[in-house]
Amino acid sequence: MEQNGEADLTAPLLQPNGSVAVDFSHESSKSDKKTRKVVLRIREIQCASCATSIESVVGDMKGVESISVSPLHGQAIIRYNPEFINAKRIKDAIEDLKFEVDEFPDQEIAVCRLRIKGMACTSCSESVERALLMVDGVKKAIVGLALEEAKIHFDPNVTDSVHLIEAIEDAGFGADLISSGDDFNKVHLKVEGLNSSEDATIMKSYLEAVEGVNHIEIDEGSHKVIVAFDPDLTGPRSLIERIQEAGHGPNIYHASLYTTTRARETEQHHEITAYRNQFLWSCLFSVPVFMFSMVLPMFSPFGDWLSYKLYNNLNMGMLLRWVFCTPVQFIIGWRFYVGSYHALRRGSANMDVLVALGTNAAYFYSVYIVIKALTSESFEGQDFFETSSMLISFILLGKYLEVVAKGKTSDALAKLTELAPDTATLLSLDVDGNVISETEISTQLLQRNDVIKIVPGSKVPVDGVVIRGQSHVNESMITGEAKAVAKRLGDKVIGGTVNENGCILIKATHVGSETALSQIVQLVEAAQLARAPVQKLADKISRFFVPMVVVAAFITWLGWFIPGETHLYPRSWIPKAMDGFELALQFGISVLVVACPCALGLATPTAVMVATGKGASQGVLIKGGNALEKAHKVKAVVFDKTGTLTIGRPAVVQIKNFSKISLQELCKLAAAAEVNSEHPLAKAVIEHSKKLHQQYGFSDDHLLEAKDFEVHPGAGVGASIGGKRVLVGNKRLMLAFQVSVSPEIQDYVSDMEHLARTCVLVAVDGVICGAFAVSDPLKPEAGRVVSFLNSMSISSIMVTGDNWATATAIAREVGIEKVFAETDPVGKAERIKDLQMKGLTVAMVGDGINDSPALVAADVGMAIGAGTDIAIEAADVVLIKSNLEDVITAIDLSRKTLARIRLNYVWALGYNVLGMPIAAGILYPFTGIRLPPWLAGACMAASSLSVVCSSLLLQSYKKPLQVQDAQGRGDYLNYV
Repeated sequence: MEQNGEADLTAPLLQPNGSVAVDFSHESSKSDKKTRKVVLRIREIQCASCATSIESVVGDMKGVESISVSPLHGQAIIRYNPEFINAKRIKDAIEDLKFEVDEFPDQEIAVCRLRIKGMACTSCSESVERALLMVDGVKKAIVGLALEEAKIHFDPNVTDSVHLIEAIEDAGFGADLISSGDDFNKVHLKVEGLNSSEDATIMKSYLEAVEGVNHIEIDEGSHKVIVAFDPDLTGPRSLIERIQEAGHGPNIYHASLYTTTRARETEQHHEITAYRNQFLWSCLFSVPVFMFSMVLPMFSPFGDWLSYKLYNNLNMGMLLRWVFCTPVQFIIGWRFYVGSYHALRRGSANMDVLVALGTNAAYFYSVYIVIKALTSESFEGQDFFETSSMLISFILLGKYLEVVAKGKTSDALAKLTELAPDTATLLSLDVDGNVISETEISTQLLQRNDVIKIVPGSKVPVDGVVIRGQSHVNESMITGEAKAVAKRLGDKVIGGTVNENGCILIKATHVGSETALSQIVQLVEAAQLARAPVQKLADKISRFFVPMVVVAAFITWLGWFIPGETHLYPRSWIPKAMDGFELALQFGISVLVVACPCALGLATPTAVMVATGKGASQGVLIKGGNALEKAHKVKAVVFDKTGTLTIGRPAVVQIKNFSKISLQELCKLAAAAEVNSEHPLAKAVIEHSKKLHQQYGFSDDHLLEAKDFEVHPGAGVGASIGGKRVLVGNKRLMLAFQVSVSPEIQDYVSDMEHLARTCVLVAVDGVICGAFAVSDPLKPEAGRVVSFLNSMSISSIMVTGDNWATATAIAREVGIEKVFAETDPVGKAERIKDLQMKGLTVAMVGDGINDSPALVAADVGMAIGAGTDIAIEAADVVLIKSNLEDVITAIDLSRKTLARIRLNYVWALGYNVLGMPIAAGILYPFTGIRLPPWLAGACMAASSLSVVCSSLLLQSYKKPLQVQDAQGRGDYLNYV
């Protein structure tokens, strides 16, 4: 995989997180990063005096550094410090002067990621999303329920991450900053000895002197220094050394990386611990309530003691149940009151509302029974304290098991993040390349161009290139390819892979968030945050689900209470020690707590999380739920030829001379003309010419100088070499320049094309002198991939810029029936649109810049991992291994995931559809079976758990077509 390409897959999403307080009094004056510019369009500026009045008022505002108003253009350019003022206040100030200010355009968009606490269901995530979108300046907000994160695009001129966190907290949820857009290439340092303003000044002056330092923030209180830097010029190790150099005499500074434990894992651990502790405390009180209510009364001595009347009809059992139930209801269950309050305040309802309604109904009715028993000598009634306490206990147990299971959905991603080693062996070399010293340092301190020693059995810490030694490296943890890959001088290595049997020295090319491993993790996290279209079903249901359940519960209570009071059903239906009102109340509470909106909300995101993580571990990066969902509908796969179906390394297999010019001269002229071309065929001609020079020992092996170089897209190149006009390209180029193509040459070209070889013709001064036959070998798996796709009822199509004869020969060899040849990049996109017009869902597989328009036009774009940056950026799916078998993996994983999501919806919806009628007592008249409220709560907890566990089964996914398959052809129907 070309790591230079992988490093630019996406903008970084996650950066090291530390709660850093900032003292802006010690900012670097070197950078104007804290100064922002906004351009406002102002109407009705009539003259220079209008401009002067605006400039004087705005210029006097604290934080405004400069303002320039142009009456001619009707606009104002303002530079300001966002610590003291924002663009909205400036706009309001101008409007107060009775000028109309147009909404300023989106001149700058920042992105930040927040961790959200307290979300339970889809209703919660929608509430957070609405709260964020209501903040001025927020352009887009995506909230992931399963990932418990939000990604916000906002205008930094109007708002910032602090205001976003406040908006979320006002909506009743917790929020912590994970990363912001300006965290890229920042290092957070902990500095011992930083105690005063004088220390800060000294440190700032030393750091400012380092080339590449852009911005400095110093907080004396917490002894932290944040430095933004250019990674091409400096790095964290150099900055630490510079800080320590600043210490003199009594002022000695010791700097180290400010690191925190992985925030997400820590948060998950805290959440799991909190739910476990709450459940155990709840059991401590609920179990006695259950024993006093259900078990002990059946045994004579205990039953008599519990029935002992303390005052009027208030007995010992009733009092004990009240005492033990109250802490569960109001202390352990307080979280449900808080959740309900915030949900109702924002005009929505969630699971907390249902639980609070159900438990409060049971608890306060029981309190009413206690009061009546206390004040009456004849009143007899049954309390429901066990309903309230057991219900809360079972819900907490369900939430505990759910968060444990949800933590496992990101296991694949967690394993990826743990691949990179913690330390590396840094070498110091002299000018002759000899090793002077070896130092073991933290991987986080590595910088570009560092030389690192990798011994057998150790992991490669960062991406780099081999500068000495050779070995075999196991890349299976990144690419899924089990076979070790040979690495020699000049080969690239990927951070996180394992060196097997040789000692190699590498030079670091990508470090930190730029490594392939970091980019993969960031891609997968972005995919897990993106909402799949199938999630819309749950979103729609969640809007009216809880209100509908409340209405259903009330109707259930009425449906049992009124017939009971009017004696429409037999008195024998009512259990002993209970009246009609109490029976109706139990049915109503059961309906309230049995309904589970959480399971619906978790059905899609948990499956997407597991699938994208599993895909990444198999070498398939899927960029979001949208791509995952579309891939299962694919009915046609369009393949590019060069670099996709073929290996992508064309080689000259034959040279034909049609003139008296020597072979040496022909090669020299062709190589000189092609040297400025980036085309793979040009590189093949140049490479072959160099080999001939080495093989036959030609004395003059330097390239001739080419003048007046011209590129003719899709045809070839032309240049003047040594006074001769040389054309190198295909038959179309020759005909365009009126170069005669004789029957002999025509026959030769035709013969080569039928052998799937491309002919590169060389014309000198208008006469074709020779031809290079270039062949690009097919990938060994190409044929069986096409065959397997056919068994999946997916048609394979090839589109290429190559000639018809070569394209047809390649297609025939792999089993593709439909071919589009001699097609330019725009034409490739047009061919895909034509297929889409026929109602087909189309996937495009390509690797080059010329494939980018087609990758974007396709429903699902799949980029070969060794392809260009632009192709990878344009694609929806990235195949890390550059192996075509992963096209099948991507489509099949999509089908399995969508099937799992549908099954999750069956679990969630089916559970509610069946559970609510049973809880409402539909079976009771016929079978005597009813669902007590505490058991209904247990069922509700089980439904969420079943959905998460169902999604976790995707962890066992296996590729349908393996590299080691000896058969060479897969039978998808048998596989399914």
